[in-house]
Amino acid sequence: MADSATQSPYISSSLGGGLSEPGSGPSPAGGRDCKGGGSPPCADAFVSSSQPVSLFTTSQVRDLIFWRDVKKTGMVFSTTLILLLSLAAFSVISVASYLILALLSVTISFRVYKSVIQAVQKSEEGHPFKAYLDLDVTLSSEAFHNYVNAAMVHVNRALKLVIRLFLVEDLVDSLKLAVVMWLMTYVGAVFNGITLLILAELLVFTLPVVYEKYKTQIDHYVGIVRDQTKSITAKIQAKLPGVAKKKPE
Repeated sequence: MADSATQSPYISSSLGGGLSEPGSGPSPAGGRDCKGGGSPPCADAFVSSSQPVSLFTTSQVRDLIFWRDVKKTGMVFSTTLILLLSLAAFSVISVASYLILALLSVTISFRVYKSVIQAVQKSEEGHPFKAYLDLDVTLSSEAFHNYVNAAMVHVNRALKLVIRLFLVEDLVDSLKLAVVMWLMTYVGAVFNGITLLILAELLVFTLPVVYEKYKTQIDHYVGIVRDQTKSITAKIQAKLPGVAKKKPE
């Protein structure tokens, strides 16, 4: 029987094996229940689990970009957009420093406030963040190796793709990359990286909603463009000498 570490579901976890809603399925850490007395907190179970668990499942990401929960999506969208706009106006060091200062201002103010309340009321509630300070946030070596193995799958796939494109295994695919990179030179002359990220976020949070509303019409025109692209690609392959013909899918 193969070793369980080599069979870790690091691929299937990104397809829906991550965190589950309460009462909807297995708990994050290998099906262990986070409820009941004496059981470790959910955060401990998540961090100490030896199985690589996705922070977001496919369904959660889909619900986010399709605005299923308007409050949650609005909070994520506004927060990331403000962060990107801040990076466009200030340096990364300045933005990180301001974020850390803001977080420290909140935690220190709350700590002093609770201390004053405890002194006035003469209570002994203890540290206000004690529950979080007692959490075990250590990462086991087995879990670390599982995450590394999951990342190596994607790294190896990317390396194979790069070698295939740059060593011209398929001439048409390499020409496609050359055309895309040539177009990107014009995009880079107009936009910088942060601007592209801002545009990408706007598209991510708007296009899915538009597609869901006009799915039939969009699919129709996308099909036409795909057929035209395949036709042009086939003609180019027929005229280029020594290009292997791809089998029709």
